[in-house]
Amino acid sequence: MGSKLVSVAVTPNGYADAVYQDWFVMPEERHMPFSAFLDILEKKITSPGVFYVQKQCSNLTEEFPELIGDVEPEIPWMSEALGKKPDAVNFWLGESSAVTSLHKDHYENLYCVISGEKHFLLHPPSDRPFIPYEGGSFDILEDKTAEKVPWIPLDPLSPDLKRYPEYTQAKPLRCTVKSGEMLYLPSLWFHHVQQSHGCIA
Repeated sequence: MGSKLVSVAVTPNGYADAVYQDWFVMPEERHMPFSAFLDILEKKITSPGVFYVQKQCSNLTEEFPELIGDVEPEIPWMSEALGKKPDAVNFWLGESSAVTSLHKDHYENLYCVISGEKHFLLHPPSDRPFIPYEGGSFDILEDKTAEKVPWIPLDPLSPDLKRYPEYTQAKPLRCTVKSGEMLYLPSLWFHHVQQSHGCIA
């Protein structure tokens, strides 16, 4: 896989698809040889920014099919419980500074950690009234045709309680998913995710 081109999100601060200074900012997406990404991750070469393989839409099966011999693309008991195979199977690998900002998904998630750890801050749907949730059309480049993106302007690790005092009523849960463990995350649960350096999930 070394020379294969893969999609890598690059940000200045580790926050991709996140609110930054009241703007919804998406990462730069670079296509680079997988070996070059690993060299950056392993600090063999230096490059400015935070690098993270985090593309959605089943990147394991679409972009990394070579890994399927080592990683099951389906968890049979989960498929049986939900009555269908997964819609998407994603592969994440990145630096410890790569963060997934607080958001919710409208589908069930099963996080499987192969190596390292993922640290989750979770809010059940019942915390929704206490989490600021705004809509808007945000893009660094002006694009009048951009669709509205619902966003959460709050960083739960450092909440601005003067701006969002209702967040004090939210009761987040924290958990760490370690190598060989799984986390089932029901749809509509808000989640903010951090990881150990080089975490594979």
